[in-house]
Amino acid sequence: MNLKNHVIFTLYTIYGILLKVMASKGKIRGVSGQYPLVQNVTVTEGGMANMTCRVEYNDNTSLQWSNPAQQTLFFGDKKALRDNRIELVRASFSELTISISDVTLSDEGMYTCSLFTMPVRTAKAYLTVLGVPEKPEIDGFSKPAMEGDHITLTCMTHGSKPAADLRWFRNEKEVKGAKEVNASGKTFTVRSSLQLRVDRNDDGVPYTCRVDHEALEQAPQQATEVLEVHYAPQVKIVPSLGVPQEGQYLKLECMSRGNPSPDPVMWTKDGVELSDLGRVIVEGRELTFTLLNKTDNGTYRCEASNHLGSSSAEYVLYVYDPNALGHHGTDHALIGGVVAVVVFVTLCLIIVLGRYLARHKGTYLTNEAKGADDAPDADTAIINAEGNHAHAEEKKEYFI
Repeated sequence: MNLKNHVIFTLYTIYGILLKVMASKGKIRGVSGQYPLVQNVTVTEGGMANMTCRVEYNDNTSLQWSNPAQQTLFFGDKKALRDNRIELVRASFSELTISISDVTLSDEGMYTCSLFTMPVRTAKAYLTVLGVPEKPEIDGFSKPAMEGDHITLTCMTHGSKPAADLRWFRNEKEVKGAKEVNASGKTFTVRSSLQLRVDRNDDGVPYTCRVDHEALEQAPQQATEVLEVHYAPQVKIVPSLGVPQEGQYLKLECMSRGNPSPDPVMWTKDGVELSDLGRVIVEGRELTFTLLNKTDNGTYRCEASNHLGSSSAEYVLYVYDPNALGHHGTDHALIGGVVAVVVFVTLCLIIVLGRYLARHKGTYLTNEAKGADDAPDADTAIINAEGNHAHAEEKKEYFI
């Protein structure tokens, strides 16, 4: 600040003090409607904050901005504080706007805009500075882990204000961690722990720790740890054919999964180690029969191992005669047809017999009813019914 500006600023300051004193003693009255208007401001650490003070009605009265320490920043268009980060944006009798660049956490606080009427009118705006959390770090995992081990992954981030939130993800699915927050000056250190009992399904799986904070809306910070889990192998044999027949091509594949990878695998037939036999080819995990025949029948075994253990699987090979398979198919069709005919005939006989019995029973009941119509009592009804049966028999014999 040169001498001229210094003198002007000093005069303005004295003028402001006199106005305040006079206003406090009630010797000067304010002008109705002259009130400064301000708004609270939130900015990310390292960013720029614009502080604006406006007056709706002003009779050429000066505006002033001061910081939380009550140091004058600008009086009208005159800069008062030697801070290169603070600049004038706009100055008039109705508005005073200043900017603070490269904002730090120490800039946070209550800023005051003063309108030097009689009495002096003031308005306060709070500048909130958000502390940007640092990129998180994950520790606590020593590669590799063994299947069944209990491990703890710990994620930590520093420098957030307010305290950041840490979230864990297994692949894309969120999992719950234990959060701990510690204050460090004006900022916070946040730690989150995730306890796991690892198995083979965790091998190669990424665990991600993500920082959520209002200062990171555009680009959230995160760190990822890919687990490496060692485990004993598992084995199964997959054939290329469902019903192998003589003369066909067959491939048996030994599917083994383990970490470290169980290479190589060993093939045996009926307990004897296999080797290439011309049309039977052993090639790593694959056992190939270029031309099947009956001599290939037997129990084939694949075994894989690593330093954590071994595993095996068996496949019983039976080579079918294609001609026999066709003959058996015809026999099965013939037997099925015969069974269907027998079932149909049986059902027809049951239906005919049922209808016959129903008709016979109806005739017997009708004859009994005829004997009972004119009988005075139950005994007479029975005698009449027997008589009717006798007459019926006589009539039958007569006609015969």
